[in-house]
Amino acid sequence: MIRRFGETPEPGRKYTRRVGVYALLPRGASLLLTCQTEPGPDLQLPGGGIDAGESPIFALHREVFEETGWSIADPRRVGTFRRFTYMPEYDLWAEKVCLIYRARPVQRKGPPTEPFHEAVWMNTGDAVHMLGNAGDRHFARLHLSGL
Repeated sequence: MIRRFGETPEPGRKYTRRVGVYALLPRGASLLLTCQTEPGPDLQLPGGGIDAGESPIFALHREVFEETGWSIADPRRVGTFRRFTYMPEYDLWAEKVCLIYRARPVQRKGPPTEPFHEAVWMNTGDAVHMLGNAGDRHFARLHLSGL
């Protein structure tokens, strides 16, 4: 069973399952995060949906680059959670299955290419309280405690 964070699904509402990959990207005492400014602002672990035919690792590299402008190395899966939420950018109620990886941020290649996203370095202790969803906060807390 996959641990659920956030809102309880509403009875009778149809949710579309969306599997995505998200990254804990530590450097020293900080994490590289993304801030989605529209419709937000919402502070998040960088990541997103896996496209049809795409491997989770390829999707992780693509999504982190799109949302932060950084390349990464050595991804290792550390857990999974799910949450039920409305995704306004897709006008969709979704059951998001979030595969969480830890990876090493290697090099900033440029600004984020995903519209309305900004790369943010934040102290991990602060991120534990400021990330926009409970699942992201849970995995940041696990990382802070030595995961």
